[in-house]
Amino acid sequence: MPTKRPRHLITETDVVAQAIDDAGRTWPEEGGNRARLLVRLVQEGHRALSQGNHRRTERRRDAVARTGGTLTGVYGPGYLDQLRRDWPE
Repeated sequence: MPTKRPRHLITETDVVAQAIDDAGRTWPEEGGNRARLLVRLVQEGHRALSQGNHRRTERRRDAVARTGGTLTGVYGPGYLDQLRRDWPE
């Protein structure tokens, strides 16, 4: 089928073949069409990555919210100036 979009070649290694076979059992509605199953695998992989990135971002935000301000008051006024006095010139 003619297209202006890039095409990608992939060798069906043992690992890729197993993934496509597993996909065929997961999505029998694809009728065993290995090309369509490969596209479904890419779509599902992308979805999983996106969700994982979102969860990681949320965990980081939660950590910042939980720990923000916990050191307030630990370093008093002039602390940095006092610390820098010990630095060699």
